[in-house]
Amino acid sequence: MRILRAGDHRQMPWKNGGGFTTEIAISPSGATVSDFDWRISMAKVPSSGPFSAFANVDRVLAVLDGEMRLTIGGGQATLIGPTSPAIAFPGDVPTSAEVIREVTDLNVMVRRGRFSANVRRLDQAGIVANAEETFVLFRSAAEVSPRDAFGLDDVIHLFATEGLAFTSIPKNAWLVEITSI
Repeated sequence: MRILRAGDHRQMPWKNGGGFTTEIAISPSGATVSDFDWRISMAKVPSSGPFSAFANVDRVLAVLDGEMRLTIGGGQATLIGPTSPAIAFPGDVPTSAEVIREVTDLNVMVRRGRFSANVRRLDQAGIVANAEETFVLFRSAAEVSPRDAFGLDDVIHLFATEGLAFTSIPKNAWLVEITSI
């Protein structure tokens, strides 16, 4: 198990220059936005606009705070907020957001055909990592036995078969699972 504290996450500009992202984890270590296998990040989206395009990349997006209408390709806009499930879409299809209330999102990107990603709310007091890479992002305070405390945007990284138990079900946490295909 590795602990990734919020204060250690790396800040960087968006690929399209429209804002900033907070990179939580990337593989391989030292990869860039052009050559990663997979990448987990968060971004503040203060205003409406297009998403950056990523060729041969699949994305999974969850809204952590705020609300927006997401339009993927020529499809109908989907209203998403903090209670919505994560949405998967191809990173190379034109995608845009109409921001209703400033959004903070969780964005997981994987190299198409090589990795897959699953993103969902964590709704249990214990977990065993079934994926090759498993991450838990905390959006509220949580404790893990034996009494390790976690706060806003701290992350636990579990490797395959590792487990952990919380002192109680986290009030607001997201589970990210990445598997090679």
